[in-house]
Amino acid sequence: QLVESGGGMVQPGGSLRLSCAASGFTFSNYDMNWVRQAPGKGPEWVSVINTGGGDTYYIDSVKGRFSMSRDNAKNTLYLQMNSLKPENTALYYCVRGTPGGMDYWGKGTLVTVSS
Repeated sequence: QLVESGGGMVQPGGSLRLSCAASGFTFSNYDMNWVRQAPGKGPEWVSVINTGGGDTYYIDSVKGRFSMSRDNAKNTLYLQMNSLKPENTALYYCVRGTPGGMDYWGKGTLVTVSS
């Protein structure tokens, strides 16, 4: 099970920290992803972190503003989002990685960036 939290409404330029609590599997064995879906659009991959947390990759539009991390002792994934823009408004999902892609998805947490 993957349960996201930390979403909310924030003004442009603001920050939010998303969390994803994992249970029911060995969290530290899996790469993890954040995927978002903006209103009226399809899912968009945002970032990935490897099992140990030492390697992260981001979509170009969030590089330098978003930072992904994980705490394997707490089975928790994080996404620190700074300098938020209205176009970052979306439902953000925590998604487990597999060698071929991604499998289990959380239910998402809504981020709204608006003045």
